[in-house]
Amino acid sequence: MESMKKCLLLSGGIDSVCLAFLVKPDIAITIDYGQLAAKAEIKSSKFICEKLGILHEIIKIDCSQLGMGDLSNNPMSKYNEFSDWWPYRNQLLITLCAMKAIQLNVVEIMIASVANDSSHFDGSQNFIECIDKLISIQEGTVRVSAPVNHLTTVELIKNSKVDLNFLRSWAHSCHKSNYPCGKCRGCYKHYEALEICAKSLI
Repeated sequence: MESMKKCLLLSGGIDSVCLAFLVKPDIAITIDYGQLAAKAEIKSSKFICEKLGILHEIIKIDCSQLGMGDLSNNPMSKYNEFSDWWPYRNQLLITLCAMKAIQLNVVEIMIASVANDSSHFDGSQNFIECIDKLISIQEGTVRVSAPVNHLTTVELIKNSKVDLNFLRSWAHSCHKSNYPCGKCRGCYKHYEALEICAKSLI
């Protein structure tokens, strides 16, 4: 019987890259759902998987017409104060990942939600528990976990022991472009976390 596998929902951003190094999953799944930085996220994720020897699967589903805010070409929503909010995004991505996971004999999907993601409901502990229950009661009994949601991004970087220069070069956290814009919440988080980690080494 084929062994049951664990997979990581890998965006190529700083959190998911560090989690990949920390847990070294059997499979990583990257999803192009129509976000503006999809090409860079796939490039980053592919390189990380090659480096770690992880099977890399890519799903392409164009949901761009449903997007809002920085990750899309559409205006921000009046329902959320944050410019990077895309309605039901994590729910969508986890569902698509679970659909592929069934084919790959995956029993657990790991997401790189961290403690400082709680500004979005779909990064909260409550959401993680709800989506895990929802996915697990359906066919295949796949579970959803967020193994580092008790850590901040800075703590995750330190625990993963990934070289900071490597993260600067290969993690892509920009929401607006395939090249870092330096002006979005993703870029701000990326630069701030790396700066804090660098200062702690001095």
